[in-house]
Amino acid sequence: MKTTILVIGMLLVLASLPPMIRSDQWWIRAFDFPRLQIAIALACLLVAAIFFFNPRHLLDAAFLLLLATALVYQSWRIFPYTPLATPEVMTSGDCGPDSRVRLMIANVLMENRGAEGFLDIVRQADPDLIFAVETDQWWDDQLKVLAESHPFGLARPLENTYGLHLFSKLELGSPEIRFLVEDDVPSVRTAVRLRSGQWIDFIGLHPRPPRPGQDTEQRDAEILIVGREMKQSERPAIVAGDLNDVAWSHTTRLFRRTSGALDPRIGRGRFSTFHARYPILRWPLDHVFHTDSFTLVEMQRLGYYGSDHFPVLIELCLEPEAEARQEAPTADDADREEAQDKIREGQEQGD
Repeated sequence: MKTTILVIGMLLVLASLPPMIRSDQWWIRAFDFPRLQIAIALACLLVAAIFFFNPRHLLDAAFLLLLATALVYQSWRIFPYTPLATPEVMTSGDCGPDSRVRLMIANVLMENRGAEGFLDIVRQADPDLIFAVETDQWWDDQLKVLAESHPFGLARPLENTYGLHLFSKLELGSPEIRFLVEDDVPSVRTAVRLRSGQWIDFIGLHPRPPRPGQDTEQRDAEILIVGREMKQSERPAIVAGDLNDVAWSHTTRLFRRTSGALDPRIGRGRFSTFHARYPILRWPLDHVFHTDSFTLVEMQRLGYYGSDHFPVLIELCLEPEAEARQEAPTADDADREEAQDKIREGQEQGD
């Protein structure tokens, strides 16, 4: 048993090291995802090790210390996404309906044929904006019914799992589909007019995930380009979608610092959306970030309808006075230089 604990423990410690390496290689970046799973395994193993290892012996004590250090490191990264942390986004107080925007994001899984289940969830959630990705021509046909309740929008169905659809009850201004890094991976940018008459910006994206043969240069570049646009926007802005990255990764944290984006999950929970069918292997890939002029009315993970992702529903309130009471992340010169380098590398890869 002692040997088994030792072998598993060393594997878990080694699995904690790759995220510390500043590399774009897919197999290194993949270790960003299962931090909670590794932390739980480390905690269980540490409890077991206490019964089999003698802390008075140097080598045993060193092993216990390695387990404890790895556990503290993993826990430190995921701690902000627990209810024990202080919320980054204020809960909205008395917010009138005209200043609210209700957004639903969903990766429908292109080969999934649970369109009726998806539409049932939409009807129950009653969002103002629906941003759906992995939509092909079949999904385009199934979702046409949404135009009755959401007359504004745009679509780019694709057969490569990177199609997208945006449906809106609210008026859109200058909506456009863009290809920021790769010519077959679209994203959306549009102005949205709230019922109060105020305009906000919405950016929706779905970059490629890290996988064998696909490192993260292009994904990271697209995320950081959007962050730069968010920072430069003259209007309150929301960025949302399946980013194929977890909230605690270096890239997402760099995005938040360079964009000034707030994360409403901090202090409230992980809202893990993938994989919908395997609870043990589940982490937050679908995100909503926003500028500090929004407060949170509601956020929830919605039900299962056949996709490998759960949808996310969020309702935000535009409260410009909240800017003085919410602290947005900030970037230093090193952050800005790193972001520029990553954008350049990703664009070169995409050419």
